[in-house]
Amino acid sequence: MLMIHIKKYYEGITNEEIPTERYNSLTISPVHIHKDKKAHKEALLVLGDEIVHHIHGQRVPVITYSSETGSTRVAAGH
Repeated sequence: MLMIHIKKYYEGITNEEIPTERYNSLTISPVHIHKDKKAHKEALLVLGDEIVHHIHGQRVPVITYSSETGSTRVAAGH
C-alpha cells in the first residue's frame, strides 16, 4: 500500500502522472488478499521500478533564489 501512496503523493506535488502499464497489467492491488505472496512481491517490485524510472527520467529542476549578495541558481536534488 505504501508504494501506491508514494505514487499518488508524487503525482499530487508534481502534477505529473506516472505511467504504470506493467503494474496495471498484473491486475493485482494491495487489497487482493486472496492472491499469493509471490504475486504481491512481483507487483511491488514492478510498481517501484516504474516509479523510479519515471522520476529518473525527469529533468532536475533548477531553483533561482535571491540573497543579499545577488541571485544564485541551485539544482534541486531528489
